[in-house]
Amino acid sequence: MTKYVIIGGVAGGATAAARLRRLDEHAEIILFERGQNISYANCGLPYYIGGTITEREKLLVQTPESFRARLNVDVRVLQEVTKIDRDAKQVEIQNHTTGETYLESYDKLVVSPGAEPVKPPIPGINDHSIFTLRNVSDTDRIKSFCDDHQPRRAVVVGAGFIGLEMAENLHQLGMNVTIVEMASQVMAPLDYEMAAEVHQHLKTKQVEFYLKDGVNAFTRKGNSLSVQLQSGRELETDMVILSIGVRPETKLVREAGLELAENGGIKVNEYLQTNDPNIYALGDAIAFPHPITGNYVNTYLAGPANKQGRIVADNLVMNNTRKYKGAIATAIAKVFDLTVASTGLSAKALKREGIDYVSNIIHGSSHAGYYPGALPYTLKILFHPENGKLYGAQMIGYKGIDKRIDLIATVLMNNGSIYDLQEIEHAYAPPYSSAKDPVNQAGYVAENILTGRLKNINWVEVSKLHAPQICLLDVRTPSEHQLGHIEGSINVEVDQLRQRLSEIPRDKKIIVYCGVGIRGYFACRILMQNGFEEVYNLSGGYKTYEHTMCKQSNEDIFESSYIAKDDHIYRGKPAEAAPFAEHIKTIEVDACGLQCPGPVLKLKTEIEKLKAGERLIQKASDPGFMKDVQSWCNMTGNKLISIDSKEGIITAVIEKGAEAPAATSNEKTLAANLPTNKTMVVFSDDMDRALASFVIANGAASMGKQVTLFFTFWGLNIIKKTDKPKVDKDLMGKMFGKMMPENAGKLKLSKMNMFGMGSLMMKKRMLAKRVDSIEDMIQTALDNGVKMIACQMSMDVMGVNADELMDGVEIGGVATYLEEAEQANLNLFI
Repeated sequence: MTKYVIIGGVAGGATAAARLRRLDEHAEIILFERGQNISYANCGLPYYIGGTITEREKLLVQTPESFRARLNVDVRVLQEVTKIDRDAKQVEIQNHTTGETYLESYDKLVVSPGAEPVKPPIPGINDHSIFTLRNVSDTDRIKSFCDDHQPRRAVVVGAGFIGLEMAENLHQLGMNVTIVEMASQVMAPLDYEMAAEVHQHLKTKQVEFYLKDGVNAFTRKGNSLSVQLQSGRELETDMVILSIGVRPETKLVREAGLELAENGGIKVNEYLQTNDPNIYALGDAIAFPHPITGNYVNTYLAGPANKQGRIVADNLVMNNTRKYKGAIATAIAKVFDLTVASTGLSAKALKREGIDYVSNIIHGSSHAGYYPGALPYTLKILFHPENGKLYGAQMIGYKGIDKRIDLIATVLMNNGSIYDLQEIEHAYAPPYSSAKDPVNQAGYVAENILTGRLKNINWVEVSKLHAPQICLLDVRTPSEHQLGHIEGSINVEVDQLRQRLSEIPRDKKIIVYCGVGIRGYFACRILMQNGFEEVYNLSGGYKTYEHTMCKQSNEDIFESSYIAKDDHIYRGKPAEAAPFAEHIKTIEVDACGLQCPGPVLKLKTEIEKLKAGERLIQKASDPGFMKDVQSWCNMTGNKLISIDSKEGIITAVIEKGAEAPAATSNEKTLAANLPTNKTMVVFSDDMDRALASFVIANGAASMGKQVTLFFTFWGLNIIKKTDKPKVDKDLMGKMFGKMMPENAGKLKLSKMNMFGMGSLMMKKRMLAKRVDSIEDMIQTALDNGVKMIACQMSMDVMGVNADELMDGVEIGGVATYLEEAEQANLNLFI
């Protein structure tokens, strides 16, 4: 009779024990678990805290008693294995109930230690109101705190899947929720432009969040806790959830001499066997080669752990007959009304691995648009630029996201390509899908890219291009263009494009965009077949571009909140909360299922039927309507009374405004010719003045303005390369070169420089306050399309060679600058 000892329960260890018993009725099986519970639904823990799951018992998949009764497994809870003696083939156990320590032998050992939450040594981190969430005991502590103290404010540190799920559930309990995230985005498995959709959705739910910021300290202040951020902000809260991440809990196996991978996980072979043939490992703590990259990775997911438990049991009983293929980290999460899913590798991961790839973004509806209730989705796939091998996918939406990501994951695990996506046969009926499912559609678009029928360009590449090199062509309707567009683009509607080809320059790169990419593709095909060579379609269209280029974080939204006598939290004045009035005529309009610009066009049509002061309630499923309706009201003189989003449906209440007097032809001409650009002459190379220049420039660029900086005389030193090439200079040029700063990193302060000490102190202060360095500000400006012109005359006088200047800097004279200034309504001299 074989004796199996299993360390750790939950998904992996409990599954292995159950499978072992089904395969070998006579084996002796002992399961050690240091906690009270051996098998529970850890993914359901946030929803029990939030009240969606009302009964705690439903979280407990198996109890020790039911496990013993059904499977005849010797379950020992509250007993922790503290040592593995491989030579003697025995483990040392500490019984936390009795305090005794004893030894237990084994023939085969299974280790499933799991992962532990990261808890950095931040001052004050052990405060009683700071929690992590990993098991049922953690859940009970959080639940008790919420029930006993009725907290009204919560800070969630870390915006991964668990962090966002906790934010939603605490929000559901009526708390003001603030998220603090060190990275520039939430949900690390997503690429930035996909995470940007999540950012905008969180804003609609009045969730406060800070990106690129971390926690410096926690300080107890009476009944509240102060959270001091690295940016200098201070947040007052009643409780904190730490969701910074997890790491493999490998102390036990490391001390036993088992081999670990570079990432800290337990290294196992294809049979899930460690370097000791009598010891197998599974779950969150193991490291296994990734199916795509071949590098050892951890996978902190319940699905793979369950599969591993079954494979380990088979290999123990049947002597290594089943191989583990690895996991591609297919994951999904509910974030308020959104469903967010990913599988395989992201663009960030592919870049880290040095793998060449192509990506594409499509938008569409969850099912046939003519059937009621269709809701939007965004799907991004990543694939090999030649053979189309699939690398990964990310999808965001409201309905059917799970089944689509599962289809793609299946293709991915079978080493499939974009052509396999085209061939997937799906169940189709109007309430469930379209005849061409989103997964099929993604494959078709990818094929167009690989065959050259479509040249794609993404939002990052567009943001780095300079206006003189390109023509931005908006092929949406004039109404859509008026609501919002990429700065500098011309508007020719796709249906009029064939008749207006003469308006499109043939000597420039043409960047075509529409709302989501479909009309852009039609326009690209028209242009390419009419002799235009450099034609690119903006991947994801204006929808993706707008999501990524607008402000991502959502700071300080609770500053106007107050707690009233009834203990509820209110924002602003209570009188502002009532959007309806019984005596006002109100009509309801359903624009669900319509894609941009459909909802706004329908709004325009219906509101024209109303009189001033009457109201319209419009529902729409297009996420862009949240912003579009506000812009439309501002532009048309109508009043937005309220706007709300629930389960993917946006509801806006609009009151018709009074008719504005018609503009005269002179007024129309004047408005059309008003300049909006910003220009600056940068004359100084003082560090503080240079900083001011780029703070203003980047601020204006972030608002979509075209900014031009004209560097003259000493200002040229700001835009010199850090590693300048050797260039020939005359005597005066060499003398100037020795006397002037070498680059932006060598600039001095205009006051209190103190032989260089002042500039060093300034840099240190900027670093402490998380202010970008001057070098970073310059790069940000270039990335945001800020035009930088070096004065040719000043270069000649100062002995500065063109090769010394940073890439992306143009060279011009005063006429070049004056041409830019003609288009500006702000001109500064610094």
